[in-house]
Amino acid sequence: MDTIPLAARMRPQSLDEVVGQDHLLGQGQPFRSAVEAGRIPSLLLWGPPGSGKTTMARLLAGIGGLRFAQLSAVMDGIKDLRQVLQQAKDMAKMENRGTLLFIDEIHRWNKAQQDALLPHVEDGTVVLVGATTENPGFQIIPPLRSRSWLLTLEPLEVDQLTAVLQRALHDEQRGLGTRKLQVPDDAILAIARYAAGDARRALAVLERIAAGMEESEQITLQAVTDILGRPDLLHDKDGDTHYDIASALIKSLRGSDPDAALYWAARLLEGGEDPMFVARRLVIFASEDIGNADPRALSLSVSTMQGVHLIGMPEARILIGQAVTYLATAPKSNASYKAMDAALAATRQHGPLPVPKHLRNAPTGIAKAQGHGEGYRYPHDFPDHIVAQDYLPPELDGTTFYSPTAHGAEKIIGERMAWIHAQLSDRTDD
Repeated sequence: MDTIPLAARMRPQSLDEVVGQDHLLGQGQPFRSAVEAGRIPSLLLWGPPGSGKTTMARLLAGIGGLRFAQLSAVMDGIKDLRQVLQQAKDMAKMENRGTLLFIDEIHRWNKAQQDALLPHVEDGTVVLVGATTENPGFQIIPPLRSRSWLLTLEPLEVDQLTAVLQRALHDEQRGLGTRKLQVPDDAILAIARYAAGDARRALAVLERIAAGMEESEQITLQAVTDILGRPDLLHDKDGDTHYDIASALIKSLRGSDPDAALYWAARLLEGGEDPMFVARRLVIFASEDIGNADPRALSLSVSTMQGVHLIGMPEARILIGQAVTYLATAPKSNASYKAMDAALAATRQHGPLPVPKHLRNAPTGIAKAQGHGEGYRYPHDFPDHIVAQDYLPPELDGTTFYSPTAHGAEKIIGERMAWIHAQLSDRTDD
């Protein structure tokens, strides 16, 4: 048993041994009820590493009396799939036994490879259990999604990982129990936190620590901390985690929480993210979510992006920190963003409405003869540099796209617009 990794030895052998995923495997949950009734559907298991996708597939095969076959979308292709499918057909004929085909990292297969699998899922040649760490809505073809039950697995909580580690430490048959190792609770907690929701990772760390201990030896928290070293933030610049953290940053800024915004920005930077990616997100946010409520926000963000480009990390973190705290605490308005989208919607709805003649350019005699520019009223020739005049096509007369809020500098803009409207209503310009 010592030659088999601890994580493999401690793999749950029944649904009741599974730690976590109570929303799927808890008593009375629809999925567990279906499984216990012998109905093993095709599944797409979406979850982070170490959340139990492979374990669940193996358990389902055992519960359903199905032969278990496994492919890796990273290593295996169409040729390997054909071989497994032929074996499944042979097994069905000779032993009247179905096959559960587990495909790890199924999102790595391209459309053609997924298309090749589809008919064999449809005709029941195999029960598919596909495991993916990426959003199936983006990575899995719609026909395959529609024929599978999508289950989302969550990363394990710290207390759940602690339970997994304690079980492995004391289990005398599959775990480390016969060695009587003394690992204090605070050290177990440190390992659980380091594992970041990944049971396989937690067990691998425990095994590595145990390898350097003598029988019945006690290890200290400091020694465990030294072995763990710097935490791996598990950041993948092309994966869901990248976009989830970026989303958390923007939503924290929008929610005016500078501490949360700083944390998520730090997670991106510490995870190895390009600081220019963070800076560009801040520029977009400054216009989309602050806009004219604080026009300085956009200038600060653009300056931050330029500064980050010029100096790079690690000093760029200082600029990003200043920008994040400013944007988080600035007054918020999406009025300009909404106004632009409304104008675009009107453009799409009405098509290319002609420019009113008095607003057209008149660079030539022919244009002037056609009345271009005729009747245009030059605002600087009138009191307060404003004049009553139609600037929209007649079809959009009276349309309002921009409605400033009462926050920050936009309150002043709203007051200015109201004043202009009042001035033009009270006078007649000849």
